[in-house]
Amino acid sequence: MEKDPLFDEAVQLLCRLIATPSVSRQEDRAADVLQEYMEHCGLAPRRIGNNLLCLPPRFDPALPTLLLNAHIDTVKPVAGWTRDPYLPSIEGGRLYGLGSNDCGGGLVSLLMTYRALSALPQPYNPVYLASCEEEVSGKGGIELALPELPATPAVALVGEPTGMQPAIAEKGLMVIDGTAHGKSGHAARDEGINAIYQALPDLLWLQSYRFPRESPLLGPVKMTVTQINAGTQHNVVPDTCTFVVDVRSNELYSNEELFRLISSHVHSDLRARSFRLSSSGLPAAHPLVQRAVALGRTPFGSPTLSDQALMRFPSLKMGPGRSERSHTADEFILLSEIEEALRLYRGLLSGLRL
Repeated sequence: MEKDPLFDEAVQLLCRLIATPSVSRQEDRAADVLQEYMEHCGLAPRRIGNNLLCLPPRFDPALPTLLLNAHIDTVKPVAGWTRDPYLPSIEGGRLYGLGSNDCGGGLVSLLMTYRALSALPQPYNPVYLASCEEEVSGKGGIELALPELPATPAVALVGEPTGMQPAIAEKGLMVIDGTAHGKSGHAARDEGINAIYQALPDLLWLQSYRFPRESPLLGPVKMTVTQINAGTQHNVVPDTCTFVVDVRSNELYSNEELFRLISSHVHSDLRARSFRLSSSGLPAAHPLVQRAVALGRTPFGSPTLSDQALMRFPSLKMGPGRSERSHTADEFILLSEIEEALRLYRGLLSGLRL
């Protein structure tokens, strides 16, 4: 099969980005590298913080907009790397380096696809957005850039690593802080009200409750107590017990609805840190999904979070690499996966009617 003419450029650009540390909220230099490359290619990116937005030269407000999105930032290198995470190296068809899989491969593949799509008339406006702060769901990331779009996208394609299979649903996230109250007293005497014991019925309910609406793609809402803290010393009955609940929503519930339901069943004081990271879903009948299926792809539901959670319009997640390689030591992407992404993105998007 003939190699995509932009494949070598995609790999070279990805190597430059790997060599430029871009931990969340420290993406300045990586954004500089990407902006410089885009301008060298004759594109006219707009810098919004460390987000880069690029519109086609013939943007037609009468046409629907298709947003191509992937993120610039990475997590911090985890313990266990056996090589320099910022030294890109190619061995045995693998490109090693921090951010190669999550989601540098998608970032450069979508950029090359955008270049090809915007050079020819399409029945939609292709728009490219390289976003920052994705790994921390930061407010300086895609939320800052989306209001600058000239039109609300009809649909977005997010280049997170999915093995180039279309994730047509994605779980959302809500983090809840809980506080159970008691009354302090001396542990040697029968006095006080132990806040840990006050919290126990709530913790047991959080462990055992099953939400009735289960998604065929995402399964049930998942609720997990992940942190707990109480007490100041061994001989003092604690007057407060705090805990943290990680809630992974499916597309059948809003975070607000889940919070109301949980609050009605527990006695502890609850506070949601945010409702903004919503679950998403795209109907199987959507033209983008149908085109993916025609290319031999299999729709699925994704348990991991992406910038889709901050999109208030339809979206699909599909990119090169594998989710299980993300945030791991010696992260890599296969060169063949980048080549496949360039081929499949062209087939998926060329002439697509939304």
